[in-house]
Amino acid sequence: MSERRPSNPRSVSDGSPSSRLSFMLISFLAIALIWVGRLVYLQVIKADELSSAAAASRTVSADISPRRGTIYDRNGNVLATSVDATTVYANPKEVVDRASTANAIADVLGGEASDYRDLLDQDTTFVYLMRKADVDVADALREKGLSGVYFIADTKRVYPYGKVAGQVLGFVNVDGQGVSGLELYYDDILKGTPGRLVEQRGGKGIPIPGGTEVDEPAKDGQDIVISIDIDMQSYLEKRLAEGVEQIGGDDGGAVLMDASTGDLLAIASTPYFDPAAPSESEVGSDSLKPVTQGYEPGSIFKTVSMTALLEAGAVTPDTTVFAPAGLAADEYVISDAHERGDMTMTARYVMQDSSNVGISLLVEDHLGFGPLYDKIVAYGLKGATGVDYPGEAGGYLAPNVETWPQILKYNVTFGQGIATTPLQMTRFYGALINDGVAVTPHLLLSKPQTGEVMTYETETIIENKAAIAPMVSMLETVVEEGTGRGAAIEGYVVAGKTGTAEYVDEDTGQYAKHSYNLDFVGVLPNASTPLVCFVGVNEVPYERNTTEVFKDIMTEAISRYRVVQSD
Repeated sequence: MSERRPSNPRSVSDGSPSSRLSFMLISFLAIALIWVGRLVYLQVIKADELSSAAAASRTVSADISPRRGTIYDRNGNVLATSVDATTVYANPKEVVDRASTANAIADVLGGEASDYRDLLDQDTTFVYLMRKADVDVADALREKGLSGVYFIADTKRVYPYGKVAGQVLGFVNVDGQGVSGLELYYDDILKGTPGRLVEQRGGKGIPIPGGTEVDEPAKDGQDIVISIDIDMQSYLEKRLAEGVEQIGGDDGGAVLMDASTGDLLAIASTPYFDPAAPSESEVGSDSLKPVTQGYEPGSIFKTVSMTALLEAGAVTPDTTVFAPAGLAADEYVISDAHERGDMTMTARYVMQDSSNVGISLLVEDHLGFGPLYDKIVAYGLKGATGVDYPGEAGGYLAPNVETWPQILKYNVTFGQGIATTPLQMTRFYGALINDGVAVTPHLLLSKPQTGEVMTYETETIIENKAAIAPMVSMLETVVEEGTGRGAAIEGYVVAGKTGTAEYVDEDTGQYAKHSYNLDFVGVLPNASTPLVCFVGVNEVPYERNTTEVFKDIMTEAISRYRVVQSD
């Protein structure tokens, strides 16, 4: 019997019909798996990313400005607010005749047609034509029915009192962000949160009817009430500007404060600033210089030195000192502003006649320069006041008294060789009529929406209260019989001190010759409203004083606030 051999199996590649079918099936399955994998990748793994990209390709979005909070003065007058405006934009891809459209836009919005043509020639679907345009102007452009030109409801900042309190308020940029002043300092409170407007676009960027929607609504900012009395502010600014011109100075500053509360009722510096037209205002005019610029205060600082002497119990108003006509210090000679001979004077007369030599020797003989330095620090004249305004400057005085040259020791006693700010000096003088207590100067009073009323720190800076009455008495003599006679107000007791300070010429680096910074600080003792007022005029080419400007500002305040004094 012969043996049967098994037949050889066919390979898949032998070309038979069944082999070809198997190959096609495997290939189909491989392709299907690739497609399935691709679908999973696109629809699951990349779904969110692709969806966002697709939406972005057919939408245009723009911010919706929130309505910024209103700033009110202490009497409820609107100082800064937001009003309706319209932002105008275009989709250049929809503009049919760019030349005529640019001309039509320029006719209504102003500006050059060529500038608008440049915008319309851009390869994009969104360009701003004008942000925050007046509503009536935008409506006039809307009536032209220009293809590709669109309008968004918006708001813009307005300042009803123009330049008045412009430095205090500051201004905002086109995006509604605070740039200076209180608009900057309290930006987080005022600004609110922007919303978002989304517009659906079809082919070639053409808007889809009904496809515009608010993706996220804007949240309006909060209102604030500040301490400024806008009518008092207006008067102070007017009188200060007149005084700078009459005295012949380069610029000036003034402060009016309630010493018992720290409320800044009015504060300004020249030149003034227009928050509605910042680009048209002088460079630096947006800065409130009584807060932001240090200076050598001159003889108003003698009150600081005398208060330190009185606190130490080292002198009384009747203490005498022999004051030569000139006092040698290193290679210099100190003299008084008014020529005189050698004489013996009382501490009261030192203040009354503003003697540089007298105050220098009183400090040297009865207190010492180290203890004076300590009191300057205790009175808060080296640090900032903490006022709620951006860019406050602090005082400066070199430490390590033992290393001071003799000329600096003497100079500091009468306000040279030391830097303070007008606001620091105002705070110190205010403590003299507030039982030795200094209150943080401030502008913010309250936030109406939340009902929050602000409170501020107080500090007892004159610890020996027995020093206050004789110090105020000497300042009254300055006004009644001394260098401050021009500050006297009929029917009222005024206490204050004049100042004439040298300043450094920026060109030479030396003290300017025959030109001075002049100032006066005065208070109303025992008054129903304990007002303190500073007035300074800088770079005056001869010796005068600012007492008349002080007198007029304080007289206006007395009338406005119905101030009375007790005996």
